[in-house]
Amino acid sequence: MAATIRCDVAIAGAGLAGSLLALALAARHPALDVRLIDSDHRIGGDHVWSFFGSDIADADRWLLTPLIGHGWRDYDVAFPAHRRTIAATYYSIESARLDQVVRAALPAHALLFGRKILATSTTAVVFADGDRIEAKGVIDARGAGDLSALDLGWQKFVGRLLRVPGGHDVARPMVMDATVSQIDGYRFLYCLPFDAERVFVEDTYYSESPTLNVRSVARRIDAYATQRGWQGVGDAGHEERGVLPVAMGGDFETYWKAGGARVAKIGMRAGLFHPTTGYSLPDAVRTATAIAAQTDFSGLGLQVLTHDLARSSWDARQFYRLLDRMLFRAAEPEERYRVLERFYRLDPRLIGRFYAGKSTMSDKARVLVGKPPVPIGRAIRALAGGGHA
Repeated sequence: MAATIRCDVAIAGAGLAGSLLALALAARHPALDVRLIDSDHRIGGDHVWSFFGSDIADADRWLLTPLIGHGWRDYDVAFPAHRRTIAATYYSIESARLDQVVRAALPAHALLFGRKILATSTTAVVFADGDRIEAKGVIDARGAGDLSALDLGWQKFVGRLLRVPGGHDVARPMVMDATVSQIDGYRFLYCLPFDAERVFVEDTYYSESPTLNVRSVARRIDAYATQRGWQGVGDAGHEERGVLPVAMGGDFETYWKAGGARVAKIGMRAGLFHPTTGYSLPDAVRTATAIAAQTDFSGLGLQVLTHDLARSSWDARQFYRLLDRMLFRAAEPEERYRVLERFYRLDPRLIGRFYAGKSTMSDKARVLVGKPPVPIGRAIRALAGGGHA
């Protein structure tokens, strides 16, 4: 016989955005009856999330502090004609730690895992087995909606945690090593030194195609390790892969409605990701703390709040979508690294505000001023062809 569960707030999806919201509600509203639902049995999947210290407002740091597993005071970038160490804090979170913290913060009955969701509405979640949740409000955090409503490029990657007996030579995060051969668009390697022998290496591509050949990219990681002179390299038990949208334009309202016009949404499902990097952690933190600051957890109230947050974010980020059009449509794939090489010569504070999605008017002017590292005619056509920017 089908069962009905009643609660105050039901969160569909225990990925990063849904889990951070659950943590924020547990901390700010301990009496609130919350359910966190996922088809998987692991919270957050199997991921490493990283962010710059400047991505997160001081007032919101309390949410992430228990989750941080690694932190560094500065990071490196490398291009064929430019190398630099930037003095800016950088942090990483591993999904195993997120899983541990969420399970400690929420009562066992709040975690509904291994449950396939058939449908969501403003106040209900229906499971494939016929069970249902009736809540005062439902929030959908189940990943991207219908991306066909958006004009997209793709950032795709394969990452592996490697063990290097005797130690590696990575002193601090290498956020971009673009000295490697340029394949399938703009390509760079990303390295995080977790300890003296463990280093997380990710091979990343800014590409027109979302197709990801995991085996081929994994072999390139092996070749990179050999190139670095690392001996006796073995896997240290973690591999991930992903394809993130890079937004050049599109119709936000169509995207929102495709995920359920009257259902509250957060994370990728709400279009809350940086248009250029595809990263959603800073937005997930801001959204979680904004919702936790409210007292209206009705389905309609949550829908209005999350829609307005996502809409205002989309409208404020037209500049980044413009830059994405230049990257994908004005630069030849094998020459795209020049755009980033030029960018990383700029003021570190400007770079930090860019990644946080908080570029000032003077930042934008500084990024665009001067001779562009792409053919000027193609740049003009790319800027003019924005559609629904």
